[in-house]
Amino acid sequence: MKKRVVVGLSGGVDSSVAAYLLQEQGYDVIGMFMKNWHDDSVTISNECPWLDDSNDAMIVAQHLGIPFQAIDLSKEYKERIVDYMFAEYQRGRTPNPDVLCNREIKFDVFLQAALKIGADYVATGHYCRKGEQQHEGKMYYQLLAGKDTNKDQSYFLCQLTQAQLSKALFPVGELTKPEVRAIAKKAGLATADKKDSQGLCFVGKVHLPDFLQQRLEPKKGNVVEVPFDSSIFKGGVNAVDLNEITKPYPLQPELGEVVGEHNGAHFYTIGQRRGLNIGGYEKPLFVIGTDTEKNVLYTGSGDDHPGLYRKGLFIDPADEHWVREDLRLLPGDSRTYKARIRYRQPLEACTLYKKDSGLYIIFDRPQRGVTPGQFAAWYEGDELIGSGVIN
Repeated sequence: MKKRVVVGLSGGVDSSVAAYLLQEQGYDVIGMFMKNWHDDSVTISNECPWLDDSNDAMIVAQHLGIPFQAIDLSKEYKERIVDYMFAEYQRGRTPNPDVLCNREIKFDVFLQAALKIGADYVATGHYCRKGEQQHEGKMYYQLLAGKDTNKDQSYFLCQLTQAQLSKALFPVGELTKPEVRAIAKKAGLATADKKDSQGLCFVGKVHLPDFLQQRLEPKKGNVVEVPFDSSIFKGGVNAVDLNEITKPYPLQPELGEVVGEHNGAHFYTIGQRRGLNIGGYEKPLFVIGTDTEKNVLYTGSGDDHPGLYRKGLFIDPADEHWVREDLRLLPGDSRTYKARIRYRQPLEACTLYKKDSGLYIIFDRPQRGVTPGQFAAWYEGDELIGSGVIN
């Protein structure tokens, strides 16, 4: 009897080719489109409206001759993703909705819906791979980087569990993007030349300030420029104590001078340059910190400003996740890995130190824009071992 796979057809070329390849491999394939959002007022509708995506997904399913259905997950998406996003921005943190969408929606709610209709697996168009490895007599699933290093999306799946991976298939993980488009063209898929979506997971391209202003009120506050030579940066990247290396800089208004106004500190993120609208500087201003309680935005002049760089970060025990549970560090353990703190960032050499208080990641080189709320993910070779929310 054929194994049944439900493919998350997004209306893009990658998931379309995933469905085609699985059908060619002899699977019983069902296409399913997730509708996660109903409010079009904050999407840039001519870029990636969900309705067009749904129609494209349906056209591909018809072309392949596979069953197709749409599933409305907007209630779960709001509760698990949108509410969390608003709460994090309110706290002055910058969440990653795509990582959350994969953990909470695609490989949880969507997976459960697929299992209810008899699926053995769910498949997506992610550029990553799944492997298997024996360790101490037990089989573990590996989350491996995609073969296309320019498109590798393993980072977005960094919060998946062994149970979720056991039910996941990634058919395009062994291919490059040009190869995927060539297959789509040869197979006559309508999405062969469709542009990649840059929007929120299954929502469309969102104008983030408008999106956030649905619930977070604009509120005038000061923009403070902190000088390059401020004493608070002296320890910074040269500290030796784990707590000292990983704690954010103690920014205060009196450390600099007011150079402008903003409409709400929660609308900005560390490393941001655009949207400050403050000119007259030889070097551009960058956000180096936000204080949502005092509603103060801290900036530094130039891409080399020390406030942009930190050598370490801390992950709270509750936010620490190991894809490979068998490799989890115990208090007192340390291990060298390579890690990234954002999508597409080149992997950087680091050492993980596990303490009772949590997990410390210390990089060999200072990292630009370490941002609370984002995910750090650590790798051994091309295998993603674990991840956690930056504190």
